[in-house]
Amino acid sequence: MKKVLLTVGVTASLFLVQVGAYAQSNTVKSEITTAVLAEKSAIEKLIFSYQDALNASNADKVISLYTNNGVLIANAAPTSDGAVQVKGTYEYVFDNFAFNLKFNIIEIQVNGNTAFARSTSKGSLIIKSSGQTVPDENRELFVFEKTDGQWKIARYMYNKTK
Repeated sequence: MKKVLLTVGVTASLFLVQVGAYAQSNTVKSEITTAVLAEKSAIEKLIFSYQDALNASNADKVISLYTNNGVLIANAAPTSDGAVQVKGTYEYVFDNFAFNLKFNIIEIQVNGNTAFARSTSKGSLIIKSSGQTVPDENRELFVFEKTDGQWKIARYMYNKTK
């Protein structure tokens, strides 16, 4: 009888340990999921801040969203490497064009202090020299770095969808 009670007691103890480990595991998974969702939300906000700065033709705001060593790989243009070149490219673009684009985020993936996002944008641009409004549609790839607790654009590349 003592052996049966001992076996039942050990089995019950092991079961309780497993239940506790399972509950703790689910709590950790839930905390990780919540943290990843918060990071994705911050990156989403950054992308829409970029959209707003682009539509406002605000080079200072755009450059504030980039890391100091950010890279811009623009459609049919030389690569801009570093804050000075990236800002110069946006100043040139904003001197010549005005945008009205809406971004659609396709995916965001986070891995520690780096992340990437794919998006599309659609709308129009105005060629300032002629006043002509033309449709504009792009697909984008963002690479982000988290610096001093803030997500920034580290690399940004876009090209035309057609």
